[in-house]
Amino acid sequence: MLDIPKSIARAFPKLNKRQWAILVLVAQGFKNKEIAEFVGTTEHVVKNYMRYLYDMFGFYNRVELALWYVRWEHEHGNEL
Repeated sequence: MLDIPKSIARAFPKLNKRQWAILVLVAQGFKNKEIAEFVGTTEHVVKNYMRYLYDMFGFYNRVELALWYVRWEHEHGNEL
């Protein structure tokens, strides 16, 4: 599982490791089914996590979420 960068953990303390992994994988262009296989869950669970992430960050779709992550990573790097 991927570690959550400290700056994200501070800004979004409710984000857990699985949610973080899903966010990173979405930003890398993986489909829900592929993400489910990677994190060891079902596609349905990934879709639920995606809805939670949209609400948490205030986005409406995976493109917005992925673009936000790419911008964040560009600005902050991987501050583990």
